[in-house]
Amino acid sequence: MTGQATQGDVPYLDIASPEFAMNSEAVRDARERNWYAKTNYGYGVLRYKEVTELLKHPSLNQGSAKWPDHHGVHSGIFHEWWAKNLLVLEGEEHHRIRRLLNPAFSPGVARKLEPEFAAIANELIDGMKQKHARGEQVEFVADFSEPFATRALCAMMGLDHEHWPFIASRANTVGYALSVTIKEDIDRIDEAVQELYDFVDRLIDERRENPGEDVVSRLVQFSQAGDKLSDAELRNALVLMLFGGMDTTRNQIGLLLQTFMRNPDQWELLAQDPEKYAKPALEEGLRVNPTTRWVTREANEDFEFHGLEIEQGTTVHLFTMSSGTDPEAFPDPEIDLNAESRKQHHTFGGGVHHCLGHYIARADMSVALPLLAQAFTDISCPGGDEWLPDSGNHGPVRLPIEFAVR
Repeated sequence: MTGQATQGDVPYLDIASPEFAMNSEAVRDARERNWYAKTNYGYGVLRYKEVTELLKHPSLNQGSAKWPDHHGVHSGIFHEWWAKNLLVLEGEEHHRIRRLLNPAFSPGVARKLEPEFAAIANELIDGMKQKHARGEQVEFVADFSEPFATRALCAMMGLDHEHWPFIASRANTVGYALSVTIKEDIDRIDEAVQELYDFVDRLIDERRENPGEDVVSRLVQFSQAGDKLSDAELRNALVLMLFGGMDTTRNQIGLLLQTFMRNPDQWELLAQDPEKYAKPALEEGLRVNPTTRWVTREANEDFEFHGLEIEQGTTVHLFTMSSGTDPEAFPDPEIDLNAESRKQHHTFGGGVHHCLGHYIARADMSVALPLLAQAFTDISCPGGDEWLPDSGNHGPVRLPIEFAVR
């Protein structure tokens, strides 16, 4: 089995190998043998019960703070931004910034945006139908998931949609920072972060002069209140929103389509009764095929967990994808929109680092997915698809599709 060997009675997974895939027999076999595996980067936690417990464990911090330094990047614009963004902050600083950002990402804000999300999705679906009618190839990432994710972000932030190609392009470039090639790409990554900072500075000035109902206006108001975001914290948070809000949603929508191409009977259920099945379709898709294949933590002290001694500084990867199909937690792990009850999956993380934007992400994807199902059937990929590695953050780079219009 690719990427697997044995160290005593504990499986070993080579997660740095180009052949390593989270959705592989090697990972499923390791999960069956033990709740954790040794890896070339600390431990990989494979089962739902232990992932759930460790997501909230006080002896673990978010584990990505030192990512740039581990790969030889010790300074520069990206390094400074990364060191101060909410993803990697801990303790009171994290709690304070999160508390100030939270109201801008509430369920109420998400619900108000749903009509705009639907309008964007319908416009893009019409474009796909027109290409199909002309006999042209529809490529799902370029024709739907990337423009939808970025324009939904524009709607949330009160931006003119003409900005979406710029945001998508710069966010894609910043995404190279999450790859092991970060040092080779750091000059263009730094340039992209600087361009996003410049964009955000203009945006903040505009919202201070002419506030609206959008998320940016709310955050600008929070930065002018008593217990406030500093200018640097506000800039950092908005750049994180532009990057994270596009990248993960684009990847996830592509993975949702892949999941339902493999489960056409479930796609038909969604198309027939979107009101009933929109939520379970999204949650089941997130559970079995998440863009975030694992979340990383680091031990902040020596501690013992279920017989395993974990030393301070050890990296602990929580395999969210593996946990979402663990037969101990999900006896029938295949996607099932009629499943009576499911445990909560961990696609959006958990504990203090639970994804801040999950209400918005759920809102835009739960609008897009039923509209796609009502528009298209018999979806398949004829080939020519390209994918990010099946580790860390996963998704399609190119996904040509064929389909019938309903």
